[in-house]
Amino acid sequence: MNAISTKKPMGNYRYRILAMLFFATTINYMDRSVMGVLGPTLMDKFHWTNTDFGYINMSFKAAYAIGMLTMGGIIDRFGTRIGYTTAIAIWSFFGVLHAAVRPAFALVGFIGARFGLGLGEAGNFPAAVKTVAEWFPKQDRAFATGIFNAGSNVGAVLAPALIPLVVASNGDNWQFAFLVTGFFSAVWVALWLKIYKRPEEHPKVTKEELDYILLDSKADKTKKSEKLPWSSVFPLRQTWAFAIGKITDAVWFFFMFWSGIFFKQQFGLTNIKELGGALVVIYLVADFGSIGGGYLSKIFIRKGWSLNAARKISLLICALCIAPVAFAALTDNVWIAVCLIALASGGHQAWSANLFTLVSDVMPKKAVASVVGIGGMVGAVAGMIVDFAMGTGLDANGNSFYFWMFLVAGMLYLVILGIIHLMLPKLEPLDDNLKLIH
Repeated sequence: MNAISTKKPMGNYRYRILAMLFFATTINYMDRSVMGVLGPTLMDKFHWTNTDFGYINMSFKAAYAIGMLTMGGIIDRFGTRIGYTTAIAIWSFFGVLHAAVRPAFALVGFIGARFGLGLGEAGNFPAAVKTVAEWFPKQDRAFATGIFNAGSNVGAVLAPALIPLVVASNGDNWQFAFLVTGFFSAVWVALWLKIYKRPEEHPKVTKEELDYILLDSKADKTKKSEKLPWSSVFPLRQTWAFAIGKITDAVWFFFMFWSGIFFKQQFGLTNIKELGGALVVIYLVADFGSIGGGYLSKIFIRKGWSLNAARKISLLICALCIAPVAFAALTDNVWIAVCLIALASGGHQAWSANLFTLVSDVMPKKAVASVVGIGGMVGAVAGMIVDFAMGTGLDANGNSFYFWMFLVAGMLYLVILGIIHLMLPKLEPLDDNLKLIH
């Protein structure tokens, strides 16, 4: 007679935490994507120029850059439970505030609302990446990052799918588009405060699951109140390898905020439903890229590849998928352009899943949010430069300027990957004192 096994299952509470990260990122991107979908409509309604639209987007990224530094430090100082709550409360308030803007001061009002939105939304990725570092061993982090990062594409899909349901084709009721996420944000905050604790302190985490979470590291004894000086991570080449990688955020921001304008000006898509359909295709492909890119490096690691090889080959494959977008402005067929941008968006999200994981590969957990914040600041500043160039370039040169932006977007990732490899030929981890672990 076979004995009945009494072995306790390992447990999977970490995936409940991951689901919360996914939903927070979904809400985050629904909020920020509304402007990308409504951009062409609002430009007509308020008589904005391309330069005006560029300034609105720049205000978001200026605050995003500031928020990446300040929110990263807050999250490392107070922990992800309080830090994440603070971030989502700020971005939800300013997201709803867009609906209060009146035509008489539309430009100034949107610049102010976008600034506040960017300040709060900057906290999402430092908090999420730090949470993944706390709850998953290194071999699973790229996959976990890809899962929560997929929320960005789900949010970006929901925005163009839902907006035509609440906004008239002529732009009437545009305010409703900025109100839909307030309820979801409130529910998320309540759930987060109820269920989140560090794995070492959580009563629902089994000993077996905790051992797995801490598979490749000793239990983190860092107190929540311990603060790693921001100045100590700023000069490290590991920090700047990641930050240089985040320059590619400018390409993602370009796809998110300027694709709608591109489809309108290049192909005459003015109907919100038609425009929404094109954007849904792009973000659905991006969703698959986010999850697939994170899983790709996990497959390589399980095959026995080194962490260094698995991450960098995954990044190379992503960069090669993005390169064809250089031809998006040369086609006369809108759906060929949509497919090229969709493939590049999927490649970018796969790239991001692996790039974010580089931080937790080489940095101690208490430094993760700060390093992600520094990188996010660099990415936001790069996005501001693109917004300024796009606004002024389109007003001065017309649609021909799109060619140069898509060319840069296609080639940038290969160049950046080469720089990362030169800076970090090996992904050597640092200990809590920021010294190499030998």
